[in-house]
Amino acid sequence: MNITVYLGAYEGNDPKFKRAVTDFGSWIGNQRHTLIYGGSKSGLMGLLATSALAAGGKVIGVEPRFFIDAELQLDTLTQLIVTETMAERKAKMIELGDAFVAFPGGTGTLEEITEVMSRVSLKQSDAPCILYDLNGYYEGLRTLLTRMIDEGLSSLARQSGIYFARDLAEIEALLNRPGAETIR
Repeated sequence: MNITVYLGAYEGNDPKFKRAVTDFGSWIGNQRHTLIYGGSKSGLMGLLATSALAAGGKVIGVEPRFFIDAELQLDTLTQLIVTETMAERKAKMIELGDAFVAFPGGTGTLEEITEVMSRVSLKQSDAPCILYDLNGYYEGLRTLLTRMIDEGLSSLARQSGIYFARDLAEIEALLNRPGAETIR
């Protein structure tokens, strides 16, 4: 399975972020899945890729040329796909993914996973879209999605396929059973 993961180019303040990213990268490698990610060597992104590679996994980075010019790419990747723009990068990462996971990250992570959420809600994709709610990181987004339903601007059917996972075991279970009900 090609698992596209969105996450921060910074490590963040909570050591749990680093542990979770390293554990998930190792799981991807041990399961012989392929990691699709943003291609960077920095922050949580670099930790994820190096842990997947160390566990024998295949890692494909997708990075825009201006990041390559700034030498931000991880040089030990299985494959590096260079795009001209961030929009092309995002499209390529979606094209390659069979499942999508958002770890804690910044505005770029949020922008990338919300496009996947939109595609899932419009039934343009049946790939699972999983937000890792580590330490309640995505609780505000979960609250907003619930309010959209409460206000009649969305529905459970539209949000089917968008999941919130509390831990890595839930992410693994969701990736191993396509079509699971939305976790609320």
